[in-house]
Amino acid sequence: MNEALLRELVPAVIGVLVRRGADFAEAEDAVQEALIRALEIWPEDPPRDPKGWLITTAWRKYLDAVRSETSRRGRELAVEVEPEAGPVPATDDSLWLYFLCAHPSLPSASAVALTLRAVGGLTTRQIAAAYLVPEATMAQRISRAKKRLTGLPFDRPGDLPTVLRVLYLVFNEGYSGDVDLAAEAIRLTRQLAASADDPEVSGLLALMLLHHARRASRTGPDGSLIPLAQQDRSLWDTTLITEGVAILQAALAGDGLGEYQAQAAIAALHADAPTAADTDWPQIVEWYDELLDLTASPIVRLNRAVAVGEADGPRAGLAALSDLDPNLPRHTAARAYLTERAGDLEQAAVLYAEAAQSATTVPERDHLTREAARLHRSLRT
Repeated sequence: MNEALLRELVPAVIGVLVRRGADFAEAEDAVQEALIRALEIWPEDPPRDPKGWLITTAWRKYLDAVRSETSRRGRELAVEVEPEAGPVPATDDSLWLYFLCAHPSLPSASAVALTLRAVGGLTTRQIAAAYLVPEATMAQRISRAKKRLTGLPFDRPGDLPTVLRVLYLVFNEGYSGDVDLAAEAIRLTRQLAASADDPEVSGLLALMLLHHARRASRTGPDGSLIPLAQQDRSLWDTTLITEGVAILQAALAGDGLGEYQAQAAIAALHADAPTAADTDWPQIVEWYDELLDLTASPIVRLNRAVAVGEADGPRAGLAALSDLDPNLPRHTAARAYLTERAGDLEQAAVLYAEAAQSATTVPERDHLTREAARLHRSLRT
């Protein structure tokens, strides 16, 4: 059985149920039950029309749920009659579900979880495993999110920037459990790009592809982090890079530069360099300037300072860094890197050790600890 195909059908099936009168929460629950049933019987008896089978099964699950609620007789009467048999509507409701699941009224964590379940077709167990939380905790999070959406009109959901932010959050989770969230985010963003003619959607897809192309080179066999400058570029996926650059160029040819397009342009410049020494750092600084005009993000300012250090020398980078809040994430790590580039190895070693103490992940902490140890060994010889 093709589970990827099964998951791709989920948004359309939910959309059909909603258009027939189910509210979002009830439709999503019914489709999840239909998916469980499909996983049980499809391997032995696959249907000729998978989408039609899912719609029929989910609708019956929905009717069963409604009929069991004796206190809601009025609604039961409204859905008592089975819809006439016939071809499944061709309406693609995926776009509306993206917007609804990423509604601004939802916290980011809830919007991500609901998007993965309702649009991505993942089970609660898979999502919980990916985020390393108990299944019951994730089930409660999804349940609260659906209750929050109850009563919202299906035709007036959230806005596109919220959808893109949610998808980028999914992508940045990477891989854990039995779900590759980075690959899942790319799949969902491809779907969105096919439904929404917007350069920022294309920009986000290009950004994901360009980052994903470097995945195999980012860690060593032991799981240790490998900085961009030290990565084996022969491991980079040139097919994904080519696709990402082509999508980006088409997006930039239109009107309306956005932050994801600018980030993708920076990623493309890294991907285009045959070696780290060939990186066009002055142009990267220019793109960071564009990105700052769009976001004014402190993290973008920090990344720009590092780029200035590469383009104009480490002391220029340190000067740019000195204007920023020292409590920013990775501020000390950036300062350690630029200080080493400036030749002060003793101070850089101290800074690497300090940065390791405030690292937010174990791989990052171990990498910074190794950098401090490397400089200490160098100073002793």
